Amino acid sequence: MPNTDPLCRESPRRVAHRPLAERMRPVAMEELLGQGHLIGPDRLLTRALAERQLPSMIFWGPPGCGKTTLARLLANQCQLPFTAMSAVFSGVKEVRAVVDEARQRHHNGLGSTILFMDEIHRFNKAQQDAFLPTVEDGTIILLGATTENPSFELNGALLSRCRVVVLQSLQESDLLLLLQRALQDPHRGYGHAAISLSEGLLPSLAAAAQGDARYALNLLETLVTVSGVLDAPRTLNEGDLQHTLQQRAVLYDKSGEEHYNLISALHKSLRGSDVDAALYWLARMLTGGEDGLYVARRLVRFASEDVGNADPQALAVTLQARDAYHFLGPPEGELALAQAVVYLATAPKSNTIYRAYQAAQQAARQSGHLPPPLHIRNAPTRLMKELGYGADYRYPHDYENGFVAETYLPEPLRGQRFYQPVERGFEREISKRLAYWQRLRQQTAEKLS
Repeated sequence: MPNTDPLCRESPRRVAHRPLAERMRPVAMEELLGQGHLIGPDRLLTRALAERQLPSMIFWGPPGCGKTTLARLLANQCQLPFTAMSAVFSGVKEVRAVVDEARQRHHNGLGSTILFMDEIHRFNKAQQDAFLPTVEDGTIILLGATTENPSFELNGALLSRCRVVVLQSLQESDLLLLLQRALQDPHRGYGHAAISLSEGLLPSLAAAAQGDARYALNLLETLVTVSGVLDAPRTLNEGDLQHTLQQRAVLYDKSGEEHYNLISALHKSLRGSDVDAALYWLARMLTGGEDGLYVARRLVRFASEDVGNADPQALAVTLQARDAYHFLGPPEGELALAQAVVYLATAPKSNTIYRAYQAAQQAARQSGHLPPPLHIRNAPTRLMKELGYGADYRYPHDYENGFVAETYLPEPLRGQRFYQPVERGFEREISKRLAYWQRLRQQTAEKLS
């Protein structure tokens, strides 16, 4: 089976007509940026290549981090047949055709075939099963690429046969080096044109790319093309960049893992009383297109779960923020959410409501259907009164201090405490009240003894 990878197999004339991002694709492992944890000395892929034992792998990482490039480089270094496919355009039929050819080659003793499947998460669980037999017997070395969390998108059988390799977003320093290569390379980039950039423009390009190498090179290519600098040489500046740069949406997937990562970051920043981090994660979510009402619901939950009665006003503030956002909509309503975030981050924290309710739930599940004591049941009928419903009930307002020592829990749970307030915020006052009522109960018990 021939290697179908087009990398480094085209004439210089054809390469010149390919997009800059494709022309600058690394042709050697040393050119790959940002993944030193995988290809550095004594790292996973370095060892696998040295031992000629390349496992099936799932490359998981954000767009433009080098998943496809890495697969091609591994195939070139292993000198194995390589076929690249995409789950967007291919189905099981196409996969089976590749597998049949690979199986014949393997049967003839010619080794394994590397199959690169881009966007592998787009295959459903049944389609993913098509890889299992040939991956297991070594006919196929599967290199899958996905931007989604494999734990959620790939079935367990396939994951058990593959190693998940996490690729990282490129740092701005990596992107700067990549852009410099593109400007200096006389064959694949713009080295022949000696393009001049104003001071600070290259870092602006790198920052705009948000860790995506492909986007960085596409942005540079657009800047060069739109500005006409190849025909009329001059120094490119920030004005040229702003003229050609269309605002890129902040990387955020409202239905994928990033959605849960950012709401978790917001929640934990609030819990940790870091107001600046909380505002940042709020801005990240809203700038990325998150529904403000979803954020508001999470803030309401936080007010009860992590602030509780340490500051009872927190729940009111978050509900008001929800109403304000619903009334105003974005972007004006976002300020109400920001106000609530600041309030929650700086409020005293207590999870005693959360823990108390969990304890009460557990007791309810374990105790079964314990009936309420007779004396606290209503007795709307004569029969119920005759059965003792409501008998000897003592009305607290008839007693001094509006309190009377009484039993309200079922007998098996008598004396059990679920709510344990902390000595922070308003819960300090609640603790004093509970202690006061406990003293009154003890005094009553002493009088009766």
